[in-house]
Amino acid sequence: MVGGGQLARMTHEAGIPLGIKFKLLSDTPQDSAAQVVSEVVVGDYRDLDTLRAFARGCDVITFDHEHVPTEHLRALEADGIPVRPGPGALVHAHDKGVMRAKLTEIGAPCPRHRIVSGPADVTAFAQEGEGYPVILKTVRGGYDGKGVWFVRSEADAHEPLQAGVPVLAEEKVDFVRELAANIVRSPHGQAVAYPVVESQQVDGVCDTVIAPAPGLSEALSGAAQQLAIRIAVELDVVGHLAVELFETHDGRILVNELAMRPHNSGHWTQDGAITSQFANHVRAVLDLPLGDPRPRARWTVMCNVLGGDYPDMYKPYLHVMARDPQAKIHMYGKDVRPGRKIGHVNTYGDDLDDVLDRARHAAGYLRGTITE
Repeated sequence: MVGGGQLARMTHEAGIPLGIKFKLLSDTPQDSAAQVVSEVVVGDYRDLDTLRAFARGCDVITFDHEHVPTEHLRALEADGIPVRPGPGALVHAHDKGVMRAKLTEIGAPCPRHRIVSGPADVTAFAQEGEGYPVILKTVRGGYDGKGVWFVRSEADAHEPLQAGVPVLAEEKVDFVRELAANIVRSPHGQAVAYPVVESQQVDGVCDTVIAPAPGLSEALSGAAQQLAIRIAVELDVVGHLAVELFETHDGRILVNELAMRPHNSGHWTQDGAITSQFANHVRAVLDLPLGDPRPRARWTVMCNVLGGDYPDMYKPYLHVMARDPQAKIHMYGKDVRPGRKIGHVNTYGDDLDDVLDRARHAAGYLRGTITE
């Protein structure tokens, strides 16, 4: 697996029961996954020679991020190394402009959008719709709210356009909430779909995921799952695909983002589904039969733990574990910094209000925003 973050850490964990030998290309020995994987190569994924040396002897290469240069992935394929998902698929998660063009071509519902070249172009784009505000995104490299700007005027558009990289303008969607459809697809075409979830953001960062999305009609849920599978087929995605969606006030769904790897909106599956997203990603990239994605409980809630006031987690563990023995804590081995994702908590049960309260209390106490 290329990338040493928490997604690689949890994917490695899912492969242990199957006896999978896991090799990691990590930026540093301190990265989340590098702390637990036995075979770690420290190197730069942007260097082709490093990638080629790492891939030598591997049965398959997969990823915990989408940032490996496309031409490097094509070179690995030319060397005979299976890359899953392949470069032809990953480029759509790597480049938002390419993604929007392809989704439009296949008829997937998207917000109105266009690549813009200057502040006046942003104004022209805005005036073609309902005017400002609009959303500007760098086409490459943005995540967790980074590389995304909420632009209210032409003057606000100057800063995003100064970076010297292409910028995508999108209409500001008047949405009810954000959803995510998570599916997994294998090389021979088997696919499974998890329940569609509601994803709640705070300051551009995922805070809470509720599975399944409360009050979502069966028709819209099925349409979201079918859309995600169709995107996976059209783009030839192998492995886990997260399709982040807007649910609009007039009852439609629009594609917001794509992620071709395990995803924050699927972390609930570790404890709330029969087969987790991580286990199914491992199965898919190895072309093994996929596992059952059905939920184990009526409701599962995932809350992210962000860095806060407690660098030492021992005392918070005492409180959280004693207060809720059913809560499942997943920490990533990261140094605690304010606002940094350092873990998540999963809770489950039959009463949504109770499950939400338990997850939010546990995550808040681990962060230090709740102290009793």
